[in-house]
Amino acid sequence: MQHSILIVDDEPGIRATLSGVLEDEGFAVETAASGEACLKLVNGQSFACILLDIWLGKGIDGLETLKRLREEGNDSAVVMISGHGNIETAVRSTKLGAYDFIEKPLSLERTILTVKNAVRQRELERANEQLQKELAEEYVMVGESVAMRALRKQIAIVAPSDGRVLISGESGTGKELVARAIHSQSKRKGAAFVEINSAAIPEELVESELFGHAKGAFSGATTSKKGKFEVADGATLFLDEIGDMSPRVQAKMLRVLEEQRFEPVGSNTAIKVDVRVISATNRPLEDLIENGNFRHDLFYRLNVIPFQVPPLRERVEDVPVLVEHFNRKFSADYGKKAKVFSKNAMDSLQDNVWSGNVRELKNTIERIVIMQSGQKVTVDDLPKLGSTGERPASTFRFPSFREATDAYQREFILHKLGEFDGNVTKAADDMGVDRSHLYRRMKNLGIQGK
Repeated sequence: MQHSILIVDDEPGIRATLSGVLEDEGFAVETAASGEACLKLVNGQSFACILLDIWLGKGIDGLETLKRLREEGNDSAVVMISGHGNIETAVRSTKLGAYDFIEKPLSLERTILTVKNAVRQRELERANEQLQKELAEEYVMVGESVAMRALRKQIAIVAPSDGRVLISGESGTGKELVARAIHSQSKRKGAAFVEINSAAIPEELVESELFGHAKGAFSGATTSKKGKFEVADGATLFLDEIGDMSPRVQAKMLRVLEEQRFEPVGSNTAIKVDVRVISATNRPLEDLIENGNFRHDLFYRLNVIPFQVPPLRERVEDVPVLVEHFNRKFSADYGKKAKVFSKNAMDSLQDNVWSGNVRELKNTIERIVIMQSGQKVTVDDLPKLGSTGERPASTFRFPSFREATDAYQREFILHKLGEFDGNVTKAADDMGVDRSHLYRRMKNLGIQGK
């Protein structure tokens, strides 16, 4: 790929010399004699790098040109050139977004090297931006049900804080998506999102994975290794399936959360870190505590802000939206035209129990996109589904009347809040209850309000 370079200098000799040298290096070169001409050129063409003289005779100078380039959203790498360079000018250039600063008389060798480095840096930045965009699309939270809108509002409220979050929900509901959404809206979003699944790592290695180990700490430890806590310093650490941690690791985890410091396995040197912990579980930790399999003091440390991700059967109105989302995604991935689902097919998908939740639905749509040769998908084209033939009655899932009542009240309150865009006063008036009573009930049910 041939990269385009723009040279902006009021001296014809410099423009000609730099053009010849850079063209010999394989670049496509354009030139401009003024800042105004530069701004006009960049509106119709993309440049990998702009060589911009600070002193431009008539019109606006190079610094003003650079300022306007950035204000207009131009992301070319800009290298400033000056015959009267000083530290103050270099600092101003850097603050305005310049990649580098070189002085006249120009060293052609250094100029070529600087341009190549600037182009390479800009390519890396653009590749990273594209990767971040693809990751954002991969981890988007799809759904417009009352439950999903309430969940997104709760994320927006909690994300800017550093409070620890415990996300509960059945397997496949999207607990990792919630964790990533919290991270992406937090003040740590520019840092890493580090994750570890306690259930996927052998028990004897979990401690080393979390806290690292010193060389020779155990058989096979031929080198020192950083643990997830150290890697996540200044960032977010996502602990998935927290209920599968052994009692030994739970005890050490409690200390780390209290002190924000730990010792790697086989080391006596403490490491201090600044980590925001988000954890998730598909098991009721209260039951594990009662059975003596999970520490209650660790639960309280992790459960500062509780999140509950609803199963798909409790938000069946999101199924058509999810089907179309996965349909478009997998059709694009496999280079096929998007499928068209008949009404009967979509109804059948909505009626399905989806015990594996969104993950199961996602896998089903991928299978349909791959295996179905025709573009239209009818109910006969669907793989065998566990349909009940009717909408699932979620209240029958609960072991006690109180739990069923709480679940119904939570769904009812969320629905009313959705009708009034989260306004508790208006929702309370419509429901015929006192606002303070509704606030107390919402607090007991873990519902956030305005």
